[in-house]
Amino acid sequence: MSTPEFRNVVRLNKQPSIRSTVTRALRAAVISGELQPGRVYSAPSLGEQFGVSATPIREAMLDLAREGLVVTIPNRGFQITEVSERDLREVTELRLMLEPPAVERATPLIPPSALPELRRKAADIVAGAQSGDLVEYLAADSDFHLALLHYAGNARLVELVAGLRSQTRLFGLAGLHEQGRLVASAHEHDLMLDAIEAGDAAGARDLVHRHIEHVLTDWSGEAPAPDAADESVGT
Repeated sequence: MSTPEFRNVVRLNKQPSIRSTVTRALRAAVISGELQPGRVYSAPSLGEQFGVSATPIREAMLDLAREGLVVTIPNRGFQITEVSERDLREVTELRLMLEPPAVERATPLIPPSALPELRRKAADIVAGAQSGDLVEYLAADSDFHLALLHYAGNARLVELVAGLRSQTRLFGLAGLHEQGRLVASAHEHDLMLDAIEAGDAAGARDLVHRHIEHVLTDWSGEAPAPDAADESVGT
């Protein structure tokens, strides 16, 4: 896999903190596989790619180390941790237990005034898919899903799901983009919002459930199960 190129990372985040911006983009790069499992990266080399100094890179990597995404290698840098197939299945199982019912609960609580911003977040996902910028795609995708869960009214749930999402590895994203399928996947978020806008809580729940299931097939880079091969893909 070639060395990842982080294009205009700072624009990915509306937050004022450079550290949070870099952390967000690094996290997405790890999940997408653009930062390779087992490989050691130095803060100065990543800083050159980000266009920032090594300091925010080190700070961001320490944040990711606390999440278990990287480990510190003294005098060398940071090594990306690996996630086994079993780990991925267990994480996905937990997400299926938590996210679909939470979105069902949140649906009647999402005010109409919130929909334009949610639509904008969904559009950001599509933009990332169209450009093939996997870091931007995943960062926008995380923003969207966590924003939906926020309306369920349980801050601990949002924090837990954010942690679970960080533990996934979605190495199939690049292949989906090359096949022209990533944009179709991105538009699944619009379908979720259509169901939410229509007040169809059960429909929104089912869409999220199917979306997450594909972490184990197309998104993870594993071969899809025979009964899922013709379904849509999601994260």
